Amino acid sequence: MERIEALSLAFRYGLLFVIGVANLLLGDSGLFYVLFTQITIGPVFYFLNIIYEGVTIFGADTVFIGGYYATIIPACVAGSAYYLLLILNMTTPMSVKKRISCLLFVFALFLVMNIARIVLFGTLLSKGYQYFDVAHLAMWYFGSTILVAVIWFSAIFLFKIKEAPVFTDMQRIVRDVRHRGHA
Repeated sequence: MERIEALSLAFRYGLLFVIGVANLLLGDSGLFYVLFTQITIGPVFYFLNIIYEGVTIFGADTVFIGGYYATIIPACVAGSAYYLLLILNMTTPMSVKKRISCLLFVFALFLVMNIARIVLFGTLLSKGYQYFDVAHLAMWYFGSTILVAVIWFSAIFLFKIKEAPVFTDMQRIVRDVRHRGHA
């Protein structure tokens, strides 16, 4: 393994470790929640306000719509999904330019899809949709995982990523160790 490749590997995994520890220490105030809470809530309020009259925002995270209060909790912001997308990105070998473009793509696409999801559920709630709880829980447990997978596979296709997260790095390390053992 070349020196620059080894440094890149150490930096990528080291960064993930530092962000992971910071998120553990900060909990619901973790990096992704700090970064994405307001840029999620603002557009949600904007779009709900276009669809309905009298939408009001209370505090930093509660919307009043159609006689209901809806609080956008950290789980709605889905900071863990952003973290998973970051992990997939950082554990996949690629050029710095491709990595940054890919990361911006997956974060932006997830943000747009998440805003659309929250607006849809805000609309269902305001209409008194009788299956709101079931639909919300199904989306929470299954839809979010599928959404992250679809976004990541879209990035693989769009950015022509040939390497596999973690596996390609481990292959290179094992190959390098074997090569040094025979030298």
